[in-house]
Amino acid sequence: MTSRALQFAGVGGRQAAGLLVLSCAATLFVGCLSAAATEPNQERHRLRDLGIVVGQYPPGPLNAITDIAGVKVGHTTLISGEGPLKPGQGPIRTGVTVIIPRDDVWHKKVPAGSFVLNGTGEMTGLAWVAESGFLEYPIALTNTLNVPRVANSVMSWMIRQYPEIGISDDTLTPVVAECDDGRLNDIQGRHVSEENVLAALDGATGGSVAEGTVGAGTGMVSYGFKGGIGTSSRTLSEKEGGYTVGVLVNANHGRRPELVVVGVPVGKLYDPPQQVSEAVVPGQSEGSIIIVIATDAPLDGRQLTRLAKHAALGLARTGSTVRHGSGDFILAFSTANVIPHYPTTPTYNLTHLADPHLNPLFAATVEASEEAILNALTMATTMTGRDNHHIEAIDLARLTTLLAGSR
Repeated sequence: MTSRALQFAGVGGRQAAGLLVLSCAATLFVGCLSAAATEPNQERHRLRDLGIVVGQYPPGPLNAITDIAGVKVGHTTLISGEGPLKPGQGPIRTGVTVIIPRDDVWHKKVPAGSFVLNGTGEMTGLAWVAESGFLEYPIALTNTLNVPRVANSVMSWMIRQYPEIGISDDTLTPVVAECDDGRLNDIQGRHVSEENVLAALDGATGGSVAEGTVGAGTGMVSYGFKGGIGTSSRTLSEKEGGYTVGVLVNANHGRRPELVVVGVPVGKLYDPPQQVSEAVVPGQSEGSIIIVIATDAPLDGRQLTRLAKHAALGLARTGSTVRHGSGDFILAFSTANVIPHYPTTPTYNLTHLADPHLNPLFAATVEASEEAILNALTMATTMTGRDNHHIEAIDLARLTTLLAGSR
């Protein structure tokens, strides 16, 4: 969980069925938040707040995907129970995160493209994105076994917004991306409900984005440390178009020795090593990462696919080798143009950036992707999950000492 203040039951929250429900901006927390589970008093900071700068391009005002006008993010975080795993009951360390590209994206579709770096995982709906070149509904992130329930919930939300879907209007194939949080969570329980997804969608806002142990990132582990949600952005100079690129990740990938921070092999230097975080037993997932890119540059689906590929370079800069068992899915969209739901004329106009002007956007995407992943690590908090599996957050003092000693 982040260090942002929570509103407790009776002051914006509620007590129901033995669960403490807490709200925080665009984030809904559901569960009994014990110190043993989340150690919420840890002081966490984003990478730049530690004086660590990635790349050459400046970030946007929020250094987040929401620096793209109209983009909204919402989370629901589920934390309850402790001790031995009781399949289907808990302990619960999971959630859902949603990204809404723009208001009324159903009627005002956004150009989109995607890239699957390693396909040991799932991001639903990509066949239609590839065929159409656009995105027409929110993107949802969750855990592996919750994908069908979350997809069903997105459908319910869309039908509520647009009652003619499937009657006099078209149908939809939601985009839901997953990572395996089974190391900390009772993943068999599929605890993310329709109510949880609707709460994330209804509560999604622009502005600052909660990071780390929140939403879909609640039970995630990255490079042997606690992982989760991270975000970052980059802005181009007016000479280069003045465009912005924003990235949001759900980081659940990599092994401790692989971690690289601004060129320093932090994972190899970090002391002491946490062997339990690096052990992968037979049948256990190697982890995954989901990367979502937004931009206000006028790109079409083909160009956005190219942009998505460049996020893989940002991932590589943090040390990932994209192992066989990793699912690494990247989706990119642009808010610069509107693709009409049902065009009233045979043609419509779109502004299109010429390919020779893509290079600054490629570089900005690499930088924002790298920093978003590192923000996920520095903002995540230590967590104890099912069967008392304990995953430490990266020690920020240790991180800054290692970086200072390598300069």
